[in-house]
Amino acid sequence: LTYGDTLSNVNINKLIDFHQSHKKMITMTAVRPNARFGELKIDGNIVSEFVEKPQLYEGWINGGFFVIEPEFLEFIKDETTLLEKEPIEMAVKLGEVAAYKHDGFWQCMDTKREHELLVSLWDKGNPPWNKN
Repeated sequence: LTYGDTLSNVNINKLIDFHQSHKKMITMTAVRPNARFGELKIDGNIVSEFVEKPQLYEGWINGGFFVIEPEFLEFIKDETTLLEKEPIEMAVKLGEVAAYKHDGFWQCMDTKREHELLVSLWDKGNPPWNKN
């Protein structure tokens, strides 16, 4: 299952193998995207460190690539059910969600700016989502 608004080099075969080995209802791909803004470390009032758009190291997020078992579909009541709310939250409470940690390329395309970034990567040739 995927949302279809993200480009990544997630190895789907490895994701499926991970899912099968952990025997959970859902495996969610976890990613650490680049921050949108520069990060400051401040001591008192003095900037002691600045990193422009660092990759997040602790902030794992839902990367939007899943492997699910059919019984998970029972958690979806109707077309108004938000996947990220009741269904996934319920599976988490039941201890039925494994995280497949992906450190490779991942980029969503929710904004014009993200679209332009992905187009520029494509135009340069050999885009990073074509690499495993």
